[in-house]
Amino acid sequence: MSVTAGHPELISAIASEIAFSGPIPFVRFMELALYHPQFGYYMRRPDGIGHERIGWSGDFYTSSDVFPMILGRTLAAQARQMDELLGCPTPFTIVEMGAGKGLLARDVLTAIHSQGDSFASRLRYILIERSPAMRELQCRNLAPWLSKSGLVTWVEGLDGLAPETVTGLFLSNELVDAFPVHRIQVTAGRTDELYVDYRDGRFVECPMPLSTIRIAEYLQRLQTTLPEGYRTEVNLQAIDWMEQVAQQIDRGFVVTIDYGHTAQDLYGPERKNGTFLCYFQQLTNEDPFMRVGEQDMTAHVDFSSLAAVGEEQGLHVTGFTNQMSFLMGLGVEEMIGELEPESPEFQAAIHLLKPNGMGSTFKVLMQHKGLSCPELDGLKFKPFFGSALAAHSVA
Repeated sequence: MSVTAGHPELISAIASEIAFSGPIPFVRFMELALYHPQFGYYMRRPDGIGHERIGWSGDFYTSSDVFPMILGRTLAAQARQMDELLGCPTPFTIVEMGAGKGLLARDVLTAIHSQGDSFASRLRYILIERSPAMRELQCRNLAPWLSKSGLVTWVEGLDGLAPETVTGLFLSNELVDAFPVHRIQVTAGRTDELYVDYRDGRFVECPMPLSTIRIAEYLQRLQTTLPEGYRTEVNLQAIDWMEQVAQQIDRGFVVTIDYGHTAQDLYGPERKNGTFLCYFQQLTNEDPFMRVGEQDMTAHVDFSSLAAVGEEQGLHVTGFTNQMSFLMGLGVEEMIGELEPESPEFQAAIHLLKPNGMGSTFKVLMQHKGLSCPELDGLKFKPFFGSALAAHSVA
């Protein structure tokens, strides 16, 4: 067997922790691989592998990389409607967490300020970002807006916002899928958690008892029996995140865009190997030990859990749809109609709507607080699974 490859200082740091404390839960391994303060995949500037992490030339691309102007314009239109429903507050605050390179923020700001009205003058945009490398990219892409006093600001974490101080919109695009996850496996009728050990110069997985009772409680609420050999992921950090988001909002909306499913679909028999994937130069693999610190790691989102936890915190489900329906409700067809059909921009925009691609794989969960049954244009078109979320919610 060959030794583990990847970022040498990161491998050394993880191996040292294992040597000191024994095997660590996979969730801890993933946290270190992606977010180690010095050597984590997202925390340092690209080095040694010579390419960007996010974008067409990177390891993966997001909706805002495919054609940022379209997503930015539609979200700006949705934010404008939310502002009216909230009574045009001063300020109307957009909080974006996990903003990547800042392309979506750039295009939302551009679209809103293009109209030069009251909404633009009352807008405040806060980016939550703990990675110095990503923050540097965001500053670069948002440079034209930084001269406007108080318009764009940064905080390192949700705790940088005081509770119940946000009136407006909390936005995330492909954030939750990058949270570190617990991985579990059913063996001989017993549910074990996958831990990571370091032996003979390489990381290996080993099944051990669950590291926290919260995993068992989560599985119990699914009200389903996982079959022998079943592997899957449990994203407890997503639950904690949604609770905290609900607490920060005084009045307003939460829009969560990500690839994922209802709990019923995510933990169905057809996904017996889970949804965990690694991304490197647009290629996927299922080996987290292949390029430690040099590849992205993700798992699909359980939207039922996010919805149920939000409800418990007073954050009510406005609606649940897919990206294609969301964009169509906000006039994406008219926006695409402005483009030349043979242009690369037109083809990229169509990619956002593909029924068998990003258009349906990506879901949009919309929640509200402090309003009574608001109607949003992004929920104008209802896909067939629109009512499935509440029917299979877990907390």
